[in-house]
This record gives sequence, structure tokens and C-alpha cells, in this order.
Amino acid sequence: MLYWAAIFLVIALIAALFGFGGIASASAGIAQILFVVFLVLFVATLIVRAVR
Repeated sequence: MLYWAAIFLVIALIAALFGFGGIASASAGIAQILFVVFLVLFVATLIVRAVR
């Protein structure tokens, strides 16, 4: 999941570099959502392992 967030971030940066604002904005939004999902799953995994 973190890999895909990084991929979308790179796509957003390249699109912004070439002036495609809509694509850059959409890619950055997707990257942000994937990163938040990754963090939630990571914290949940840490909590479950700590409880065991």
C-alpha cells in the first residue's frame, strides 16, 4: 500500500511539473488516501501484536 502511495505521489509530481494540474491534484489525493489507509492498518497491526 505504501508502494502505491509513493507511485501516485511520483505521478502527481511529474504531472505538476508538466502543467497538468487536474491529474496532479487527483494523483496527490489518491496518494494521500492510500497513505492514511496504510497508517491506519499499520497502527491496527501494532495494537493487535501488542495485545497478544
